[in-house]
Amino acid sequence: MLGTTWSWSNSTDGFPPPATSSNPAEVSTRTLRESANMSQIDNRHPVVFGAGRGIGAAIARALHAAGAELTLVDRDQQVGTVAAELNCHSLRADVTDWDAVQAVAAKCEGQAPVHHVLYAVGLGSGKSGFPFWRMTPSDWKGIFEVNTLGAVHVAHAFVEPMVQRGDGSFVLLASVSGQFGARNDPPYSAAKAALINFGQVMAMDMAEFGVRCNLIAPGIVDTPMQERVYRVNVARFVEAQRPDYVTWMQEKLDVNVPLRRPQTVEDIAEAALYLCRAVNVTGQVLNVDGGWVQKG
Repeated sequence: MLGTTWSWSNSTDGFPPPATSSNPAEVSTRTLRESANMSQIDNRHPVVFGAGRGIGAAIARALHAAGAELTLVDRDQQVGTVAAELNCHSLRADVTDWDAVQAVAAKCEGQAPVHHVLYAVGLGSGKSGFPFWRMTPSDWKGIFEVNTLGAVHVAHAFVEPMVQRGDGSFVLLASVSGQFGARNDPPYSAAKAALINFGQVMAMDMAEFGVRCNLIAPGIVDTPMQERVYRVNVARFVEAQRPDYVTWMQEKLDVNVPLRRPQTVEDIAEAALYLCRAVNVTGQVLNVDGGWVQKG
C-alpha cells in the first residue's frame, strides 16, 4: 500500500534546478566542474528505502545528522515513527509493486531533486538449507522479488532525472552471502548475488552521465533479522542441544569473522555516508564484515 501524505513539508531551498541537457558530453563536463559540491550531503535529498527499522533506520539517522533533507520509504508503518523522530518526509510503499514505486519516485522528485537513493531492503526465506533440497522452488520467488526485483523497480523509477542532471548515486544493501554460496539460506544468497551483479551493471551504464552505484555487504549484524536466522538454524537441533542466541552468535563469529565481533547498524550507516560522498567510487562492493570475505 502506498501512502500519499508527507509527514511535513521541507523547503526546496538549496537544491539545484534540474539540468536541461541530456547530452552525455555536456553532462560529464558539468559533473567534473561540480564534483566538489556533489560530495556534500548537507541540504541534499536522499531517499532511503527500508527506513522503518534496522539498518535502513540507522542510515536515515546518519544522513539526517549530516544535514540531509530526507524522504523515508517503507511498507511498514514504523517508517512514520522514524520520520517523526527525524522531522522528515515519509511514504509507505511495497517495493515489489512497480506502480507504487513509480508513484514514490514522482512524489520525491516533485518535492525536490533526488540526489541519493539508498536501498536498504532485505528479506530472508525464514527457512534453512543444508542441503538446498530441504526447501522447495516456491521458497525462492518472494525472496527474489524483494531483494533483487525491488531494487530493479527502484532503479528504473529514479534513474532518468538523476542521469539528466548528471548528479547523484545509488547505494544498494547486498550481503557477504551474495559473494559465496551461503548454504543456510540459498534463495537469499542467490538473490543478493544477483543484486551485486545488477548494481555493477548500473554503475557502468550510469558512469558516463556522472551517476554512481555502489553496494554495501554487511557481515553478521545484530538485528531482528539475525535473530530470525538464529531461530531457523537452531530448529535443526533437539531442544536440549540448542544454544542460546548469545552463544550461537559468538560461535558463528569465532568461526567466520577474523575480528570476532559483530557489526552494528551504525557501522553500515557510516559506510553508506562514505559512499554517498565518494564521488570517484563506483561499481564497488564495500564489505563491512570484520574480515569474513577476505578470510574466504
